Parts: sequence; C-alpha cells; structure tokens
Amino acid sequence: MTPASRVAAAFAAACAGIALYSVMDAVMKGLSLAMGAYVALFWRLVVGVAIMTPLFALSKPRLPEARILRIHFIRSVIIAIMALAFFWGIARVPLAEAIALTFIAPLIALALAALFLKERVGIRSVLGSLLGLSGVAIILAGQLGSPHTAEAPLGMIAVLASAIFYAVNLVIARHQAQHAKPIEIAFFQNWFILALLSLAAPFLLEVPESRHWPAIAAAAVLAVVSLLFLSWAYARAEAQILLSVEYTAFIWAAVMGWLFFGEAVTLVTVAGTVLIVAGCLLAARKTVQPVPEAEIATA
Repeated sequence: MTPASRVAAAFAAACAGIALYSVMDAVMKGLSLAMGAYVALFWRLVVGVAIMTPLFALSKPRLPEARILRIHFIRSVIIAIMALAFFWGIARVPLAEAIALTFIAPLIALALAALFLKERVGIRSVLGSLLGLSGVAIILAGQLGSPHTAEAPLGMIAVLASAIFYAVNLVIARHQAQHAKPIEIAFFQNWFILALLSLAAPFLLEVPESRHWPAIAAAAVLAVVSLLFLSWAYARAEAQILLSVEYTAFIWAAVMGWLFFGEAVTLVTVAGTVLIVAGCLLAARKTVQPVPEAEIATA
C-alpha cells in the first residue's frame, strides 16, 4: 500500500468511526429519554464488558502494574462523570447543539495542559480560545432565545461540564498512552466504570423492558466498532491529517437529530460551531504530535 493510499484508507476509517459514534450518541439519547441516562449507560456497559472481555483475553494480555491500574481507574472515574453528564444533557437539548459545545474540549485541554503540565501557551492558542468561547456564547444565547423545554439550559450546562471532564480525560490520556493499548484501556474502562455505577444500583438501577435491549446492544457494539475504526486510523495517519474528521460529528448529529427526534438546526448553532471549530484549528500547534491511541478509547 502506497503512503497516499494508506492515508486515504485511514481517513475513510476515521470518517466511519466518527459516523458510528454519532449514531451511538443518537441511540443513547433515545435510551436516555426512555429510561434515564444512568440506566441506559449501565446496561450499555454490561454489554460492553461482555464484548471487551473475550477480546482482551484473545490479545494475550499481561496484568498491568499497580500504577497503570491506578491511571486506568482515575481516567475511568473522569469518563464516568463525563458520560453521565453528556447523556443526561443530550436528552434535554438537540444533538447538534450538544456536539457543537463538546468541540470546546480541545481548547480546555490546552488550558489544563498549561496549568498542570506547564506547557507554554502561545498567542494562537489564546486567540483560538477566545474564538471558541465566542462560539459557545453564541450557541448559549441562541438556546436562551429558542422555544426549547425548561430543562434545556440545565442540559446545556451538563454538556459543557461533560466537555470539561473530557478535556481532563485528554490530559490524562497523554500519560496513559505510553503504557497501554486500546483494547486494554477499553477493557479496564468498561469494568471500572461499570463497578463505579454499580454503587448506585440499589437506588437507581432498573431492568429495561425487552423492547429496549436491541438498542442497548446496538449502542455497545457501535461504541466498540467505532473505537476499533479510530484506533486503526490514528495508527496509520498523523493527527493533523485526521483532525478535521472530528468535526464531521456535527453533520451526523444534525442528521440523527432531525431524522429520529425532529430537531431542526438553527443558523445560530451553525455560526457558533464555525467559530468553535475555527478556534480549535487556530489553536492547533504547527507541529502536531500523533494522537495517542488511548485518547480514542473513550466511553
């Protein structure tokens, strides 16, 4: 395979991965509306564990050191909060608006890296952050002036909180990527998050009706297959080549939201998204390091 065809294949795989993950978000929104974010995520993880356990066993794994297990656990706590906040939020706001707001996460990660990893923040990063924040402000202003439900503002706050935790997750992933492969990360992530959610099971857990199980299984399969597609893609092409693929999630979210939930995409949301994406691209460093495999092993 020539370098050009390898990059093209990686680009196609990344597009497929983002598309599948966007469909999973739509499935999870439907499940969250039907049974609540906690119950939907819990049972999706149960199916995810059933999928990842044999895959992990087939990879001939070795038990990680205690310090690596601690990293897996800490990141799982962050992802558990992130996922609950996100799925709770998208049950209350249109998918396209929610996905647009999550695009602010890379800019937050830059600030966190500067704060905790002492990385230097250049003028491009500052300007990019200001652009991104302007985009968020526009989307929030549009939300306040739209005829959405009374819970919509809380949903927007939940999605923004999820974006903050996702940014923390990205910073942790930079360390985790040096010690673990995607299958190992996904395996421990599913088990640890399931264990954490189990603490609230006596109070919140319900057994879904039989008609919901196909959607739960579909969400789990979509999450795993999306992870494999993205892992394959980022192992074969530089992050700077695949960066723009991440923003196709907005298109898929708009399509899924319109198709399944009758959600219209407003010009205000599009304008805000353009500013956020422009801010992320402006803040990107001239020399972009390949994205660690761990960064794409999210819940």
